[in-house]
Amino acid sequence: MDKLTAFVDGSTYAESVCDHAAWMAKKVDLPVELVHVLERAHASTAPANLSGSIGLGARSALLEELADLDAQNARLAQKRGRLLLESARERLIADGVNDVTMKLRNGDFVEAIQDTDAESTVIVIGKRGEGVDFASGHLGSNLERAVRAANRPVFVAARAFKPISNVMIAYDGGQSADKAVERVANSHILEGANCTLLAVCKEGDALAEKAAKAVKRLEDGNVEPKLVIRPGEAEGVIEDVAASEKTDLLVMGAYGHSRIRTLVIGSTTTAVLRACKIPVLLVR
Repeated sequence: MDKLTAFVDGSTYAESVCDHAAWMAKKVDLPVELVHVLERAHASTAPANLSGSIGLGARSALLEELADLDAQNARLAQKRGRLLLESARERLIADGVNDVTMKLRNGDFVEAIQDTDAESTVIVIGKRGEGVDFASGHLGSNLERAVRAANRPVFVAARAFKPISNVMIAYDGGQSADKAVERVANSHILEGANCTLLAVCKEGDALAEKAAKAVKRLEDGNVEPKLVIRPGEAEGVIEDVAASEKTDLLVMGAYGHSRIRTLVIGSTTTAVLRACKIPVLLVR
């Protein structure tokens, strides 16, 4: 069964993840699955070397104490995870979504993405996780891992929720960008939205011609499109046009081509995601 899958944690983005998931779910009448992942510890609490002056009895006692501490921490993490899921579920219900399921998972985040991928229409995740300092400007490590692992579109929620009425596609002519155009054209979630297709190039370039064809595809779809051709550096142009068009959602191909190139967390996409204060939908 198709569903929206929203990954929640204790970050400041969790509420926005819930609100965006609720908004989309109501648009297309889909259930929402909330997932919280208890990732494996990256380091053991046991000391690396218990040799030397510590006697056998003392070492055994210390190991037992550390094992008890690990077990206690695991129980607290599970309790906290359940509370986070319950709080997210309550928020979704308050937003008008009643079909909400919860899943508390142990293991790796990427494995969780892959396991939910087949039945998910969209995967929703916050731009930064709870372990990332907002002021640092760094993206959450799980964001890159999620996009690389997912075969479904990944909706990257901004800090605050706003209903989406103006969409912009950053179009570079690559395969992922063409898939993004198809996704927007056929989207019932974005039905009736204003859609700007931006190509960072000069008038008359091959990319401009291809962008014009992409706009015709959008005209046959569920949105109201217009074409913007603008030369310059991709990152700056995308940011400027998004602001001038009062864009609520930026759509990009997850794998780039031409000026928006390399793997998803490459030069342009990373810069745009870092600077962007609006949600971004990444399509493979």
